[in-house]
Amino acid sequence: MISIAIHGGAGVISRDQLGPDDGAAYRAGLAEALDAGYAVLEAGGSSLDAVTTAVRLLEDNPLFNAGKGAVLAHDGYAELDASIMDGRNLSAGAVTGLRHVKNPIDLARRVMEQSPHVFLSGSGAEEFALTQGITLVPNEYFVTPTRKRQLQRVLQGQTQPKNELSGLGTVGAVAVDKSGNVAAATSTGGMTNKRWGRIGDAPVIGAGTYANNASCAVSSTGHGEYFIRSVVAYDICALVEYRGWSLERAAKSVVHEKLVQRGGEGGVIAVDPKGNVVMEFNSPGMFRGMRDSSGQRQIAIYEK
Repeated sequence: MISIAIHGGAGVISRDQLGPDDGAAYRAGLAEALDAGYAVLEAGGSSLDAVTTAVRLLEDNPLFNAGKGAVLAHDGYAELDASIMDGRNLSAGAVTGLRHVKNPIDLARRVMEQSPHVFLSGSGAEEFALTQGITLVPNEYFVTPTRKRQLQRVLQGQTQPKNELSGLGTVGAVAVDKSGNVAAATSTGGMTNKRWGRIGDAPVIGAGTYANNASCAVSSTGHGEYFIRSVVAYDICALVEYRGWSLERAAKSVVHEKLVQRGGEGGVIAVDPKGNVVMEFNSPGMFRGMRDSSGQRQIAIYEK
């Protein structure tokens, strides 16, 4: 069975913040990315191509905290991170501290496929991007008026308006294709007002992203420091592979027990080679969606 799941971040999401249309624009953005990724799978494409396609569309949507519309660091610039992993052979690529790469997920995939490395950062990563013909843009391309206002309020010690969403974690996708190969991809702008080159879990293989055909593929979203300490994505896959747990049991254990005990908030999406999908979160909400060849299709924000 082919299947795909996506997320657009997790956190405190109130009805007031979504507005009278109940977040119609967010739901439409999720649906566009979900259906585009599924179309790749349905046409016989690889899980890698499916997750890349879905995440690229979320990066291009200014409503989400990745690519255009990413939250801003302390100095007013957008700094972007991304990672991708292939469950067939454990190949992985990750990038961090990008300021000019239009679609960080594309560069993460080039690192995986066209370099001997896994993780590149900052100016070096962008130098590699130039050798790969990756599109570079001025940093202003990523900056939106909403993100400017959010940063200014934080710098001035003001509280966030009740009717406006702050930057929520990350975007991500996981998928399994007709050959039973799983893949995961994650992309983010990080935290508003981040300083000193702070890096969260999104580009960290094993924390924000992990994929292994022997178990599952996972993309995480939430408070990155906790996800790094708990190696969340790998921990879920390890429970499936070594303990023989179901994907659902493993994800619930990590998200609702281990993370909560350690003070971490957020969620995960995950898929296994059989096409089973889970979308678990311990925060008030998580932008998410899933679709599979059995006919299931879901776009959701809250638990119910």
